[in-house]
Amino acid sequence: MSVKILGKGKKVARLRRHFRLRKHISGTAERPRLVVSRSNRHMVAQIVDDTQGKTLVSVSTMQADFSGFEGTKSEAAAKVGELIAKKAQDAGITEVVFDRGGNKYHGRVAAVAQGAREGGLAL
Repeated sequence: MSVKILGKGKKVARLRRHFRLRKHISGTAERPRLVVSRSNRHMVAQIVDDTQGKTLVSVSTMQADFSGFEGTKSEAAAKVGELIAKKAQDAGITEVVFDRGGNKYHGRVAAVAQGAREGGLAL
């Protein structure tokens, strides 16, 4: 698949990095893909089986689990990682491939990965 993204700016650069990553990263039934999406306010993590095209597990800071959460955005991201690891283990998933979504592996994206590792997932 060849996608040409033209233009300048942060969003275009992130999309370009994401497509470049996705050429090499794919989730299988044995080792699905852990996708991290971030906005200015929220974090979303999904575990996806690309062979079937289905989301197996998902966690977000917009869910009811975070209704009374008080802390920084990085702490919330770490909790997202721990919750996704717990749900994945309940679904029988122990190993995943990490897809940072074109974002830099830094800050909240790295906090999700660290939380998932602490929760028991092998990245």
